[in-house]
Amino acid sequence: MVKIIEGIRTKARKDPKKIVFPEPEDKRVVKAVEYIKKEKIAIPLLLTPDNIDSAKQEEFASVFYEKRKAKGVSFEEARELMENPLYYGAMFVSEGFADGFVAGATFTTSSVIRAALNCLEIDKSIGLISSCFIMVVPNSSYGEKGTFVYADCGVIPYPTSEQLALIAISSAKFAKKVLGFKPRVALLSFSTKASAEGRWIDKVRDAVAIAKSKNSEFLIDGEFQADAAIVPEVAKIKVSQSNVAGAANVLIFPNLDAGNICYKLTERLAQAKAIGPIILGTSRPCSDLSRGCSAEDIVNCTAITVIRAQKK
Repeated sequence: MVKIIEGIRTKARKDPKKIVFPEPEDKRVVKAVEYIKKEKIAIPLLLTPDNIDSAKQEEFASVFYEKRKAKGVSFEEARELMENPLYYGAMFVSEGFADGFVAGATFTTSSVIRAALNCLEIDKSIGLISSCFIMVVPNSSYGEKGTFVYADCGVIPYPTSEQLALIAISSAKFAKKVLGFKPRVALLSFSTKASAEGRWIDKVRDAVAIAKSKNSEFLIDGEFQADAAIVPEVAKIKVSQSNVAGAANVLIFPNLDAGNICYKLTERLAQAKAIGPIILGTSRPCSDLSRGCSAEDIVNCTAITVIRAQKK
């Protein structure tokens, strides 16, 4: 696990990018920023009252107003939002003054997602904002030598089949570009290849078909129970033929309940390292944080955000 984490940080150090941190009063953030600066993982900008530029606030308010006025946002509302360091930081990235932002130590996930939705452009190649976690499980031979991508664990409560398909493709792109491994994507259910029936299973099954029709580059299959997705011996019994079953390294959950519960259980029971939530589908990279995060978690999320910015 240490080797994987250090590998991520080493990639970031090769070309550090400017990353904004809009939570200057959180001690974990301050500690992480000091370490990030010292280790040259990124060029951190901790937004404090004395480095928020009033001229830029006005500029950002005008840009935000033009973007959102069709949605009923007034200039006064836009100006008020720029008093919020989260929105100021997101616009700082949107307007090209920084390469990404990391927040969520004190702001809620919903607040971070709203700032990303309202300030950053949606990646047109995906067309959907979702999230994922990198899960690094110690002493595990499953997945990519113990490394997985879990999605969606933080944004869409009850995705449609179309949305599940886009989450699968977005997560596969992330695994390939950022982690550098060949994604094998499993869409999970309580059924393995029609071992049960029902509308919930139909939704997952339809998502697999849609994902395959939209992108033939990645190995995507399902519906699978979790053991059939990652355990070779179980896959041999339950699945007659699949290029994903028993070897999946990207796991797509049918809803937010399943994804969020599973990542937290994996983190605690398997003593896994959870990096994220990483927001997918925006034109510029940003990461949310769990409010229970450690300074080390913030460092790791920042390194991933830097790598994503490098790929841009």
